[in-house]
Amino acid sequence: MKVSKAQSSANRQGILDAAARLYREHGLAGVGVADITRHAGLTHGGLYRHFENKDALVREACARAFDWSIAPPDGVQSDGSNGAPGLAGRVKSYLSSAHRDHPGEGCPVAALAVDAARAGGDLSAVFAQGIERNIGRFARMVEGLDPSAPPSVEGRERAIQMLATMVGGMVLARATADGRPALSDEILTVLCEHLTAPPPQEHG
Repeated sequence: MKVSKAQSSANRQGILDAAARLYREHGLAGVGVADITRHAGLTHGGLYRHFENKDALVREACARAFDWSIAPPDGVQSDGSNGAPGLAGRVKSYLSSAHRDHPGEGCPVAALAVDAARAGGDLSAVFAQGIERNIGRFARMVEGLDPSAPPSVEGRERAIQMLATMVGGMVLARATADGRPALSDEILTVLCEHLTAPPPQEHG
């Protein structure tokens, strides 16, 4: 039975969605083609009608995973006129037990950065593009800028510092969650309080 173009496109998107979720949950080496097609509700052989090979699927699935973003997508105004209320809320959401415990629905960097570094090449380029986009979005949020406005050098530096702290904290929290749950929670709490604390008042 011939599949319509619309159904074929839907099948392809289903494969990408399943792969993006499973890779974040189990790592690139922990997921097979059969796992992905089963979760997408398709047969094993159907995958290669949509992708040249598994490497091509990995690249596209990781790019799809970057649809998740800590900051509002380009063209969407952040909440809070000066960026602060929305910024604090997003930091708390990122450094939460819910995000820690559900990697398949969260940040691709915290879940897959080590895999991307080991793979290098084209996959590293996919991550570089996604990370660069998120730095720009987050920097505009830090400064409370319009989505079309370029962030300042200082805003970009602050965004990089915060994102690196948050990603590193999430990696540590996940690594310790089973062995030392209290330590995992402490890491999230300490970093969240640090990143959302009001700036110190200057005394004249």
